[in-house]
Amino acid sequence: MTEDMNNVEVNNLQIGDVVKATVTKIEEKQVLVEVENSKLDGIVPISELSSLHVEKAGDAIEEGASFQAKVTKVEDELLVLSKRAVDAELAWEDLEAKLDSGEVFEAEVKEVVKGGLVVDIGVRGFIPASLVETYFVDDFEEYKGQTLSVKVVELDREKNRVILSHRAVVEAEQLNKKEARLTSLQQGEVVEGTVQRLTSFGAFVDIGGLDGLVHISQLSHQHVDSPSEVVEEGQKVNVKILSVDKDNGRVSLSIKDTLEGPWDHIGEKVQAGDVIEGTVQRLVSFGAFVEIAPGVEGLVHISHISNKHIGTPHEVLSEGDTVKVKVLEVNVADKRLSLSIRELEEAQERQDYKEYAPTEETRGFQLGDMIGDQLKKLK
Repeated sequence: MTEDMNNVEVNNLQIGDVVKATVTKIEEKQVLVEVENSKLDGIVPISELSSLHVEKAGDAIEEGASFQAKVTKVEDELLVLSKRAVDAELAWEDLEAKLDSGEVFEAEVKEVVKGGLVVDIGVRGFIPASLVETYFVDDFEEYKGQTLSVKVVELDREKNRVILSHRAVVEAEQLNKKEARLTSLQQGEVVEGTVQRLTSFGAFVDIGGLDGLVHISQLSHQHVDSPSEVVEEGQKVNVKILSVDKDNGRVSLSIKDTLEGPWDHIGEKVQAGDVIEGTVQRLVSFGAFVEIAPGVEGLVHISHISNKHIGTPHEVLSEGDTVKVKVLEVNVADKRLSLSIRELEEAQERQDYKEYAPTEETRGFQLGDMIGDQLKKLK
């Protein structure tokens, strides 16, 4: 045969024709194939087996496998074929359709390289590190051999460039899940969630594919300076749905409303007439707020702070003072307590007077002493 044979028909086949080939033998750097409807055998060099680098031919194909291949040339009555060429041509047409439709498909990770992951989809596909997950991944080795759901995000046939994204698939799934969850939530219901992250103003809690905010004021019935005082990341918590903003995808939550409040049983513990001890929390122009139990404050009106006239509560009290107060009124429904310091002072004065006030008997002795003193002065 002459060198021009590459450009003419051979056994009714032309260079560039696509044929069906079946692997009959696998060697290290090539595979031998039987070509359908041809008397000639064929070979597929290792470089023409896959769009990816292959060390051994057996890594890319198995004996007995059948595939479509393109005739590239003839050597000594042997057809040289390319499986890669047919795979690539079919792949590009398929990828262009997938890019237009936004179709999600699966691809197996064949290699982990600097900057991302490589997949074989008839052509070499690349998933940049930033498009693998919605979060930072430190080590991609565990992805090798995994099958990922991906979308085509960029194609350039001339440069043989195929960029895929697994992150886009995950984000779309999360968005669908979020929208479905938003629709299902009902204001006032209590659900279980997991604390995802803490900020200076509160905690974000995952309530099933959707993060809601528990404002710092809704973490506890007591004052909280930092959310870490009450919850930690990863903690399971019950939360009450305060509001759902479907347009902006925001949910306001409360942990406080799922907990027993400090006022829930205060009526059983404190009654009008009781004398209890408390701590001055705040001083205002009209009185002093005294905490008698965690989260329970009562008002000592300025008129009940002292049995003497005062202009401001600061004249006799300071924040942090421990004081005894008498309970005047308990209003659990309105979470209101009326307290008095003055009544205790007046009661003490009455007691003191009772103990030390002169009796009829002591008055006689006192009168005799006074007369005796006067007589002594006259003498």
